[in-house]
Amino acid sequence: MSEYLLEMKNITKTFPGVKALDNVQLNVRAGTVHALMGENGAGKSTLMKCLFGIYKPDGGEIILNGQKVNIRSAKDAMDHGIAMVHQELHPIRFRSVMENVWLGRFPGHFGVVDHKAMYDETKKLFADLELDVDPSAMAGEQSAAILQMMEIARAVSINAKIIILDEPTSSLSDREVEHLFKIINRLRAQGVAFIYISHKMKEILEISDEVSIMRDGTYVGTWPVVDESTGLKLTIDFIIKQMVGREMTNQFPEREGKPSDEVVLKVEHLSSPLKRSFQDVSFELHRGEILGIGGLVGAQRTEFVEALFGLRGIESGEVHKDEKIYKARSPRDAKAHGFALLTEERRATGIFGILPILENTVIANQKNYASLGILNDKKRAEDAASSCKDLNVKAPSLSTLIQNLSGGNQQKVLIARWLLTNSDILILDEPTRGIDVGAKYEIYNIMLGQIKQGRSIIMISSEMPELMGMSDRIMVMCEGRVTGFLNKGEYTQEKIMALATQFAGRDINNKNSAA
Repeated sequence: MSEYLLEMKNITKTFPGVKALDNVQLNVRAGTVHALMGENGAGKSTLMKCLFGIYKPDGGEIILNGQKVNIRSAKDAMDHGIAMVHQELHPIRFRSVMENVWLGRFPGHFGVVDHKAMYDETKKLFADLELDVDPSAMAGEQSAAILQMMEIARAVSINAKIIILDEPTSSLSDREVEHLFKIINRLRAQGVAFIYISHKMKEILEISDEVSIMRDGTYVGTWPVVDESTGLKLTIDFIIKQMVGREMTNQFPEREGKPSDEVVLKVEHLSSPLKRSFQDVSFELHRGEILGIGGLVGAQRTEFVEALFGLRGIESGEVHKDEKIYKARSPRDAKAHGFALLTEERRATGIFGILPILENTVIANQKNYASLGILNDKKRAEDAASSCKDLNVKAPSLSTLIQNLSGGNQQKVLIARWLLTNSDILILDEPTRGIDVGAKYEIYNIMLGQIKQGRSIIMISSEMPELMGMSDRIMVMCEGRVTGFLNKGEYTQEKIMALATQFAGRDINNKNSAA
């Protein structure tokens, strides 16, 4: 009997122009959390799609409980006790939570769904997962954390023995992460194995038993988080070195020069018509500056920058761009005034997944390629190729569908899109979410290159090291309000967190609430 619940041996997979997997190995024990790590494009997602039946491997074998299996589809994978919770959650939003959990397996007889049985079974599942959600509530009304737990409940309902979690905490608060880890530990104790994909190093070392690392479609190695024979623990520096194949002595590139004194954007007392959204926001942005915006989930940071970009309404306040009053009634207005917005959720609101890299790169600049209603395809292709080359986008060709790229390369294409518009204020909302350390470093270099050219950046980041490592100044928000500014050299995690929680738990819109 094998010591492993799952063995993936010599898995290979080739796509046109690229060998995605080259004799990759993965061995997972029952009742463990096995982290799978590597840079974007290393082949992690491709390997998991081979395991889950989305892709058919060109070679190699998959062994479950000592038996060789042929997994031909996602349904086949689930029948074998394998479940996958994807990074981008796509529930059927206008159906109930319980219908999403039991999709394709509705309880009933002779084609008639037994809604009471489905409700009761879902309620029992949720009770076991300590999830306080009405099974009949609409899925589209739930938070990212609830939707993720809904997917885990679905996995539990099929008696999954292997659950793949792809970037499970990218949209969760610290409290939600704590609850997720509690559920993982409970299921681990019952013999369930987790394959855990994440770029959050501290999180990996906290929850995992073993770590396997891939690089450029190949298997690098597997290490225990704690070596039982020596007591030595795996380190972040060691993991990074194995991922990128080299030492990375600095997490952030060196900043050259300082922002100028010239004010390119002045925001005065900007407020949303929604009382629970941003209120009375004021700040200045200087040429060549990276202004970081810190805060916790619910701080209304994204809502505020979307209003600057014309995606949300503004009830009061003024915005001055280059000493002139600026009013964005739409994103088209914002673009015309030199604003660019890299959105928080690249798959939902950034990329056009079914379009190639070429179209995704030039789409925001389309009017500049048109003459008498005819597009200059040669110029479009030249600009897209040049911009993607400058940003080191790794892809077989410009005709490759963007949905087939790694997260880091998708993000670089989106940045290339906005750089082609020659915008002078770049708003970057979580610019490195869900991408690896190597791709992060490249994006940081791109950012520094832009401010060196005189552009200014507003960056929202929920990663404290990134916020502190890349910002010239940090503006902190809590419950829609600005709670303070910190200059480079004076901010610490403690100071930022104190400002980010200044109004936590208080109704600041109620004049009778405690001060």
